[in-house]
Amino acid sequence: MIGYLRGEIAEIAEDVVVLDVHGVGYNVRISSDFAARLPGVGAQVKIFTYTYVKEDAFLLYGFPSREELDLFKKMLSVGGIGPKGALGILSVLSAADLRLAIYSGDAKMISKAPGIGKKTAERLILDLRDKITLEDALDSIGALSEGAEGIDAAASGMTDNQIKADAIEALVALGYSRSDTIKAVQKVAITESTTTEDILKEALKHLF
Repeated sequence: MIGYLRGEIAEIAEDVVVLDVHGVGYNVRISSDFAARLPGVGAQVKIFTYTYVKEDAFLLYGFPSREELDLFKKMLSVGGIGPKGALGILSVLSAADLRLAIYSGDAKMISKAPGIGKKTAERLILDLRDKITLEDALDSIGALSEGAEGIDAAASGMTDNQIKADAIEALVALGYSRSDTIKAVQKVAITESTTTEDILKEALKHLF
């Protein structure tokens, strides 16, 4: 299996890039989102790859990061989703948005992808939701505070993510959607004196 390719872009189309690696042109299938973000012909790039082999085909799928490649492989484990469908999802959703959609159970967002109906989107969420953590979801909409801790973390053992999780669950219980709640909570700045109640009050301002 080819882990990645590093070479010069020879051609770019909506769903494929031809990468020249030491004189050999590799056809690599990519999402339209990735295609739009690639530099121009002649640029040097590194593309992480997935090798798909079947009786009548040997195909390479390419991704800008190992994170996106891992999400692609996770999607292939879901019944009804093949390489084409998984790549279609990544064409309309970034890896970050997809993690958030899975964690929050937002089938409507996932079903925007071509060929992905509501039932398939719901199956993807059901199969992959336990593989997406709160940290993944929070990281989807903003970098987590590096080394930051919540109120009396040393004494209580609670990190900022744990008190955010408590606030999220409380807001969901009030009837707010999980995806909107995560976004609102992530906008709240946390200090050493911040409590879950403080987060709730501030998050509610972003939900109205």
